Amino acid sequence: MTVVDRRSFVLGIGSACVLAALGAPGFAHAQAESNPSLNAQLLVAARQGNLAQVERALDAGAAPGSRNRLGKTALLLAAEKGNLPIVETMLKRGADVNQASLEGVTPLMAASYVGAAPVVQQLLAAGARTDLRDRMSKPAIVYAAGQGQAGAVDALLASGIDVNAAYEHQLTALMWAAGQGQLDTVKLLLERGARRDLRDDRGLTAAEIARQAGQSAVAAALGGS
Repeated sequence: MTVVDRRSFVLGIGSACVLAALGAPGFAHAQAESNPSLNAQLLVAARQGNLAQVERALDAGAAPGSRNRLGKTALLLAAEKGNLPIVETMLKRGADVNQASLEGVTPLMAASYVGAAPVVQQLLAAGARTDLRDRMSKPAIVYAAGQGQAGAVDALLASGIDVNAAYEHQLTALMWAAGQGQLDTVKLLLERGARRDLRDDRGLTAAEIARQAGQSAVAAALGGS
């Protein structure tokens, strides 16, 4: 079984269910008791990328920390879209930069997954924690590396993350990028000092993981062809 099979890349729960989930009775604490309608409007506006409506909802009294049934805040929904203006607005209005969804996905993880480097940088500047992990024990840099989001990886490394840190199953960012065939990100990680000789909990190096996953170009770049 390859690394791709064993460690899937799923960003929490799909955002397609967000609209239907708004205001659903199963998440009573998601909405501020004072104005659930305004809170729902805020979440819909954030999901749709409507900055003007986001601002109107906030001005009318919507709570910046409102969450939908999936536990997603307006900040997280904006980060998923890579929408920097809404991210900046929510942060200015007091949104919690580290508030995660029910799946443990933070705004930083979401922005890293979609490769929104400017959003990643803004969240980091606002105090986003890089050590948090989702329910599958994946931190933001694993999302970025596995998806080949080199800009986000670079921004995360610049914040002080150890390029050779090992995560679930002793997989490093280099191993994640290698297993997913992300050649540009592999090259970036090597430039930043990623070690080729580290091994996961199966005893495989990044090159061996790439070769096992059928990523011959990456394996060659790692010296494993």
